[in-house]
Amino acid sequence: MPPRLPGKLLQLSLSLRDIQLTVPRVPVRTFGIRSLNPPKPSRFNNNPGLPVLESTSTAALRRKANSLPLRTGAIGIKKGMTAIFDAETGKRIPCTVLQLDRVEVVSHKTREQHGYFAVQVGAGWKHPSNMPNSLLGHFSANGISPKRHVFEFRVKDESGLLPVGQSIHANWFQEGQYVDTRSNTKGKGFAGVMKRHGFHGQDRSHGVSLTHRSMGSAGPSQGGGSRVYPGKKMAGNMGNTQNTVQNLKILKVDTDAGLVVVSGAISGPKGCVVRIQDAIKKPWPEIASAEPVAAAAA
Repeated sequence: MPPRLPGKLLQLSLSLRDIQLTVPRVPVRTFGIRSLNPPKPSRFNNNPGLPVLESTSTAALRRKANSLPLRTGAIGIKKGMTAIFDAETGKRIPCTVLQLDRVEVVSHKTREQHGYFAVQVGAGWKHPSNMPNSLLGHFSANGISPKRHVFEFRVKDESGLLPVGQSIHANWFQEGQYVDTRSNTKGKGFAGVMKRHGFHGQDRSHGVSLTHRSMGSAGPSQGGGSRVYPGKKMAGNMGNTQNTVQNLKILKVDTDAGLVVVSGAISGPKGCVVRIQDAIKKPWPEIASAEPVAAAAA
């Protein structure tokens, strides 16, 4: 048997154990590296009236509610530029002519199924033998002829979803309203830094030879990591990128010919595809919802 302590020593050891239990333990950080700049309370982020930061899809749609158009847009083909003379002021207004070719609603995107509201619009016509079976099934399921161009237009809510198969004519837009246009710029091919980014080139003297239009040094040395930073402006493919021109005024609308005349210039060459939608930085046009439907039915 192990030896036993006398009664007095046993009572002393029990009292010492109780004393050790009553002493509060100080938490010790046993992992990680202590921050040199711990966060400090600020009087700017402690206001109870500040909105709560949310990362849900519902909160994202609510934040974009004021910047999403109420109606869908249309697909047009750029036919060229011309000019219109204002009878009141006598000024010459340059404008771009867009033509709508068999623009129809193909399908919808809903909040429950896709996470947002959008209208899929198609324009033109394409032979079925030149399309994959997946797209043919998509068009046939909705009862739409094959389209050459298909794009989506975001809308605010379900009230902007037009019926599938409805045609969108030039009178979808009214004279005097403002629109935003999206198209691809002209492709310039491979271009140097002077043409692509506006570099002034190198000296014509002081030892520079045969590199007058070159860019020079591409990246820093040891202090900058001895590497070329991402996004460095270099020679490469120029153009053929999407460009948005905002707040263009519609001057004329020809429903019979399907023409929409827009003030100003639109990016892209003749024959390029242009997406037209109500301008988000201007008041929404006052158009009754029943007028376009009646016009399409007629």
